[in-house]
Amino acid sequence: FWGSKVVQDIPVDEVFQYVNDIALIRGQWRVVRGKLSEQEYQRILKAQIYPEYEELKKSVKAENLLEPKVVYGYFPCRSDGDDLVIYRPSSIPQLQEWLRFSFPRQQDGRRLCISDFFAPVDSGRTDVVGFHLVTVGMKASQYSKKLFEANNYKDYLYFHGLSVESAEGLAELWHKRIREELGISAKDGKEIRKLFSQTYQGSRYSFGYPACPNLEDQAKLFELLKPERIGVSLTEEFQLDPEQSTSAIIVHHPEARYFNVKLHKSITPTIQ
Repeated sequence: FWGSKVVQDIPVDEVFQYVNDIALIRGQWRVVRGKLSEQEYQRILKAQIYPEYEELKKSVKAENLLEPKVVYGYFPCRSDGDDLVIYRPSSIPQLQEWLRFSFPRQQDGRRLCISDFFAPVDSGRTDVVGFHLVTVGMKASQYSKKLFEANNYKDYLYFHGLSVESAEGLAELWHKRIREELGISAKDGKEIRKLFSQTYQGSRYSFGYPACPNLEDQAKLFELLKPERIGVSLTEEFQLDPEQSTSAIIVHHPEARYFNVKLHKSITPTIQ
């Protein structure tokens, strides 16, 4: 389909399957090995951390603290130098420009830019780009705030960490759905854990990260997807509210991988 769709009533258990427990436990909860042996560290994880994790998930489900929602869509597009031109879906086949994203280009190496991964305007072809915005809801932010203000710091750390990683898990889940709809999921890793290391075709680039660092582009994404429909708004600093939300541009090109850009410089693309 062209345009956007809202998806609600997503099972929390399905989202939990896509939570990166390493990022959760080591990154969010700060349970790191330190000077412990690997055997001692694994013993603590099995005896204490994993049981607490399972109990937390049960509690979150019982109290309906996470409300996973998604808005996503597909739009006709073409590249124009460093720009990605988005056309109004209603204008097919006589394409009418809607808006454009200007991405930075690497100064060295492969000299990549996100726009390189789409058919150029002079090719005569129309390409497709996906966008999505996912959230686990305002209730998660409110509950996190309640725990923090009550000085219940361990429960705050655990719940807040799980809610943030659940939003990331939902983004991973929905990126997989998009690959399925685009017909490129055959290259997906057979295990969910392998998806965390980008074992699939294409890439999911989030605004604010090196390849697309301009947070102001969130405003353009809001124009495309209208995520107010799932309770997400944009702050004056172009941050998503509630915090437990994330957005991305979905690129299907088989050579699309994460890359860093230090400074913007206009250089001829290397991908044909």
